[in-house]
Amino acid sequence: AFWRWNYQESIIQYLKIWFCVLLLSFFSKLYLLLLIMPTTVKIVNKSKHPMPAYATAGSSGVDIRADIEQSITIAPLERVLVPTGLFFEMPEQLEAQVRPRSGLAIKQGLTCLNTPGTIDADYRGEVKVIIINLSNEVQTIHNGDRIAQVVFQVVEKVVFQQVDQLNETERGAGGFGHTGKN
Repeated sequence: AFWRWNYQESIIQYLKIWFCVLLLSFFSKLYLLLLIMPTTVKIVNKSKHPMPAYATAGSSGVDIRADIEQSITIAPLERVLVPTGLFFEMPEQLEAQVRPRSGLAIKQGLTCLNTPGTIDADYRGEVKVIIINLSNEVQTIHNGDRIAQVVFQVVEKVVFQQVDQLNETERGAGGFGHTGKN
């Protein structure tokens, strides 16, 4: 009769469920491990300064320093290329983005041009930073000054599909402030 308890089938069902839970647990832990496992970036540091490091546990970028023999004086609106003595080797799925340091920008008016500056995974030359002085005063960069920060990002590779026209959107081709000032 249908009401009879089938001991063998119950154990098989129990084992199937237990196995699925075990697999789910394993793969979720593996996924979490991969999420928190840092990616290795090889660095040659030819400067006399410490290796770049995250200042806090929540920092997104690492500060990089000027590696110069003599201080560099930058007139207002002048731009200079500042060497760091650093060389990166990254996995293919990464890029390094050179970004301004907010304190340098607000306190001295120094910022990076071409921001964020992209360092491609296959570039092996020295990391250099384009700095511009947006203040009204002459500014000076000294050897060892923290001049920028680097954020490492995963890069999505795309495949292009050539078409004759694109789908319409509400925005259309509107850009460059087309939605107004406020």
